[in-house]
Amino acid sequence: MPRTICLAFTGASGMPYGIRLLESLLAAGCRVQLLYSQVAQVVARQEMALELPSRASEAQAVLRERFAALPGELVVYGREEWFAPVASGSNPPEAMVVCPCTMGTLASIAQGLASNLIERAADVVIKEGRKLILVPRETPFSAIHLENMLRLARAGAVILPPNPGFYHHPEKLEDLVDFVVARILDQLAVPHTLMQRWGREAE
Repeated sequence: MPRTICLAFTGASGMPYGIRLLESLLAAGCRVQLLYSQVAQVVARQEMALELPSRASEAQAVLRERFAALPGELVVYGREEWFAPVASGSNPPEAMVVCPCTMGTLASIAQGLASNLIERAADVVIKEGRKLILVPRETPFSAIHLENMLRLARAGAVILPPNPGFYHHPEKLEDLVDFVVARILDQLAVPHTLMQRWGREAE
């Protein structure tokens, strides 16, 4: 059975991370349930010249074509689609990633709010004891940001800021993106070959 991962895009800068993660999850044979905010549409257009339609069905068609995904491999849900599986603890995904994650979304999740499907899905994942990974793209962090992240970490969430390393000698922008996406995939236990791992086997 393919693993089911819920992926959410919000309006923080860093859409290349989210799109590359989506591509990698599909390539690894995962079933992806995709959610995205209205501001994420603006960021996708600004950072990647990618038009995410407002209608979930249209976005689903665009992204399935872009990544050659078959029906069932990628399902896109609208922001108020409360009958989506991710809205209920009776049918939660195995894990959820919010990438990129705004401080507003992070704060709402930390307070247990559920005013839209992204927040509700994250709330479900936490209460059902599944893995939640948040990729907050903000700097510097305020004390409020840090307190919210600590609250979520104590609840079991993984806080994974997109901080690329340089020990792998990146030659292009895509190498920096892959470094971060590789760390997310590692947290999900999804196999990948995005970059060479640290160290060498003993000869």
